[in-house]
Amino acid sequence: MTSLDSFAITKKWPAAHPDRIQLYSLPTPNGVKVSILLEELGLPYEPHRVSFDTQDQFSPEFLSLSPNNKIPAILDPNGPDGKPLALFESGAILVYLASKTGQFIPADTAGRYETLQWVMFQMGGIGPMFGQLGFFHRFAGKEYEDKRPRDRYVAESKRLLGVLDQRLEGRDWVMGDEYTIADIAILPWVRNLVGFYEAGELVGFSQFKNVARVLEAFVARPAVVKGLTIPAA
Repeated sequence: MTSLDSFAITKKWPAAHPDRIQLYSLPTPNGVKVSILLEELGLPYEPHRVSFDTQDQFSPEFLSLSPNNKIPAILDPNGPDGKPLALFESGAILVYLASKTGQFIPADTAGRYETLQWVMFQMGGIGPMFGQLGFFHRFAGKEYEDKRPRDRYVAESKRLLGVLDQRLEGRDWVMGDEYTIADIAILPWVRNLVGFYEAGELVGFSQFKNVARVLEAFVARPAVVKGLTIPAA
């Protein structure tokens, strides 16, 4: 195992446990995907808070690991071939950790790609659309007199919830009986939409019974309860 000292990010966030996966994150919908999966897997890891208040995400050290200045990012000291691996983008990290451990992703090829399509559904649809809705509903966008931008994202968010609700009909989880990284990718964003963004009424969340049912099961999982608070303030 190669030392992590050669990675610039460890100068700003020194590794107290360099043998563990280093997580650089915040408890946002994208950030908690990785902390939840790490908790579900039981892998040893060391979390580091990337504070937006002090613009840590734009620091040279963080950009050396995550050039798109987005959380989360990880540094795995025991990556492929025993060499350290640095990764950014939450979806890529989920796939990597699931593949590394052989957990929360089907072993068969068809099941694996079906799971990945739902991860991409979140990355390309739910995340961007729910995030824009949050901007126009809760944050600066609410000051705009023209409500057409907000309403556009409301309509698309409702459509996406409908797709997800139909998928969950008769299923415990996105992939059926098996809880996977597809659930870990999608459900933190649903939770944020109706919780932090306070947009449940706006999108008519009560009509999406299957989504609400599965979200309730998700947030009751011990690993989810813990992962939602990491990194701590």
